[in-house]
Amino acid sequence: MNHTELPAITRQIKVWGQDLGLDAIGISDTGLTRAEIDLRQWLAKGFHGEMAYMAKHGIKRSRPAELEPGTLRIISARLDYLPEPLAQAEQALQDPQRAFISRYALGRDYHKLLRKRLQKLADRVQTVAAGARCRVFVDSAPVLEKPLAQKAGLGWIGKHTNLIAREAGSWFFLGEIYTDIPLVCDQPATDHCGDCHACIDHCPTQAIIAPYRLDARRCISYLTIELQGAIPIHFRPAMGNRIYGCDDCMHACPWNRFAQLTREPAFLPRASLDSTTLVHLFAWDEAKFLKNTEGSAIRRLGHARWLRNIAVALGNAQTTPEVIGSLRSRMNHPSALVLEHVRWALERHV
Repeated sequence: MNHTELPAITRQIKVWGQDLGLDAIGISDTGLTRAEIDLRQWLAKGFHGEMAYMAKHGIKRSRPAELEPGTLRIISARLDYLPEPLAQAEQALQDPQRAFISRYALGRDYHKLLRKRLQKLADRVQTVAAGARCRVFVDSAPVLEKPLAQKAGLGWIGKHTNLIAREAGSWFFLGEIYTDIPLVCDQPATDHCGDCHACIDHCPTQAIIAPYRLDARRCISYLTIELQGAIPIHFRPAMGNRIYGCDDCMHACPWNRFAQLTREPAFLPRASLDSTTLVHLFAWDEAKFLKNTEGSAIRRLGHARWLRNIAVALGNAQTTPEVIGSLRSRMNHPSALVLEHVRWALERHV
């Protein structure tokens, strides 16, 4: 390939990305020295908890050419997912009888949708760069997507460890294309958190233990999604009505006043998950759970952990005959995990 063609190809990739419905495209090289040091320190502290996959592949996560030999550039893509105005989400969070689900999980699982878009983009790239190699990743391999996206100019990693875009806040998904084409790199994004520490102050479980440092073992997203066993008792009251994930640090971030509502119908709420009561969801049997979470990220929980999470939220809800009756209806559940959380919840209403 003639190197004089690279600027034009780089510009064309960004136009194609827009055509495919992606909200932003940036390009970076593969250097992640600082991010690798940070990752090693984070893992050494055990902050990843049960997420063994974070350590499983060693340096491949921070050295793209080790994961995909020949990689010279990373094409990073942003896809906005916010399904509703933030005020509506905050109303759900403040109603202890309603279930709160992280807004990214209200609609369809994003992995397939974003992967298809990126694969189409990769296919187009290969039509103008014959013989070029492109490999698509959407949370499907050891990839440091946020440091790569920052290098690509899509945003900076905030004190809550999420990526923040000046023009769009942080309500978006990321995906990548690894390629051996020496495309023109974008300028890395610079940090604009300044003296703000709203995300740290608003974390219900104080999981952001220092600016830019998250102890995942304390994070409600980890506790409700990644943790396989019992939720530590001392974290349960702080979970409130959050039954799948937690968005508090992003709600608190002032940059999210610029957040864009999604253009993707697939990300809009399904099964009334944005407005349903805890009692209603706790009544779902396994068949209904599987039916209503088909194509959703929530399904990966399984029914028992779904009930575990809701039992905690019911323990934090206002004491009513309906709440107590709902909890008692699960006292014969075969799962010891569910029973332990139901008993804890009932004790909260004595």
